[in-house]
Amino acid sequence: MTKELRRLSIIVLFMFLALFASTSLIQVFQADELADMPQNRRTLFDSYETQRGAIIAGGQEIATSVPSDDVYAWQRQYVDSPMWSHVTGYLNPVLVSATGIEQVMGQELSGTAGSAFFSRIDQIVTGQPPRGSNVMLSLDPVAQRAAYEALGGLTGAVLALEPDTGRILAMVSTPGYDANQLASHDPEATNAAYDALMRDELRPLQNRAIAGDLNPPGSTFKLVVAAAALASGDYDEESELPNPATYRLPQSSHVVHNANGGTCGGGETVTIATALRLSCNVPFAELAIELGDQAIQDMAEQFGFNHEFATPLAATVSTYPTNGLDAPQTGLTGYGQGQVVATPLQIAMVSAGIANGGTVMNPYMVDEIVGNDLSVQQSFQPSEFGEAVDGEVADLLTSMMVANVQDGVASGARIDGVDVAGKTGTAENDGDEPYTLWFTGFAPADDPEIAVAVVVEDGGGQGQSGSGNTIAAPIAKQVMEAVLSR
Repeated sequence: MTKELRRLSIIVLFMFLALFASTSLIQVFQADELADMPQNRRTLFDSYETQRGAIIAGGQEIATSVPSDDVYAWQRQYVDSPMWSHVTGYLNPVLVSATGIEQVMGQELSGTAGSAFFSRIDQIVTGQPPRGSNVMLSLDPVAQRAAYEALGGLTGAVLALEPDTGRILAMVSTPGYDANQLASHDPEATNAAYDALMRDELRPLQNRAIAGDLNPPGSTFKLVVAAAALASGDYDEESELPNPATYRLPQSSHVVHNANGGTCGGGETVTIATALRLSCNVPFAELAIELGDQAIQDMAEQFGFNHEFATPLAATVSTYPTNGLDAPQTGLTGYGQGQVVATPLQIAMVSAGIANGGTVMNPYMVDEIVGNDLSVQQSFQPSEFGEAVDGEVADLLTSMMVANVQDGVASGARIDGVDVAGKTGTAENDGDEPYTLWFTGFAPADDPEIAVAVVVEDGGGQGQSGSGNTIAAPIAKQVMEAVLSR
């Protein structure tokens, strides 16, 4: 071989290697980024010609593709959609729109994700038609149905987690909607269905479990305040607080009352444990002011407040004010009022963190991405968000939460033969507006399998007469029973 030919061969080899490297970079490492670009219309339309993968929960296909007789080739179909609609979302190729898992896991479902690269190569080599990957959810159909049926015709949401992993077992928001109507290839029918949902005063398109218009958490937030007190080392469960029937917040005309209209039990003082068991507002407003705004903010953030979470569905941030609250504002947060607002996801994370010995796990709801050949293309593992409290404080909070259910104002969550740890909340809104009703807890208390949060809006149809114990707690009980009886 002549010197010139050898030199030319080396140049060609380097050009080939450069081309191979650049195409590999695009096909493997940049595939997801490029597919996400709004300008990439070709990828979008190519995905409609592919049989999209299924969304699967507990072995049940809750979203599938069936052949259609139009240009889009495949039609998305949803099973028991009102129960699952806020999880699956919908895909509509006619309107070029998608929500829920259909949107955030769109590349995986259409087979265009980087994790499906070798699967696409195999399909090309073997002459198989292109097909998307399946998304395997962590959600338990038994828990999901229990939550949906327990909510019934109420406006609200349920979010249930495994405390030691953060895996989401149930995510239900009511009212739901039929995603099949929004996935129709008939644009007029789809637009009419969408417009009707947008006009609905109950806002069925909002996923109240993780987003929507956030509510004050009411007395469920007393768990955070109690955690801050115990973690400070200056208080224990027997620490005593003044016990007046009413308490005027300092530098304010606002007067705090207990739900019973009187003192928190008998006596001139009341322990933190008793105040939590009876869910008294006055002593917790006093305690919050003693602790100070910064201590409560720090503890709230250690449980996840003021942080973003994606499950992979994006959750609205639950907020504790960071602008420095004065004494009266801090007093209001002592019992979950004022400027603090939360999603059921966040409140479930508070219970789950306590149940898990003080360690808060990041919530997630996708276990695996599985190819058509049953190969696992991607799997997701539990991860820690952080330690909110130590094990000793978590044990104290657990014992107080068990007392709430056994002999306190959370009795609606009792399960025969099982120790349930729980906390109710009955949050006030402006003026004569109905209360927002809450419950959060976990079971079994000594070996937790499930942590749950329930919110019911509009007073559960009872205005300001309903309570978290009578309406929200029994819903949580049914969900916990469904998981424990598996």
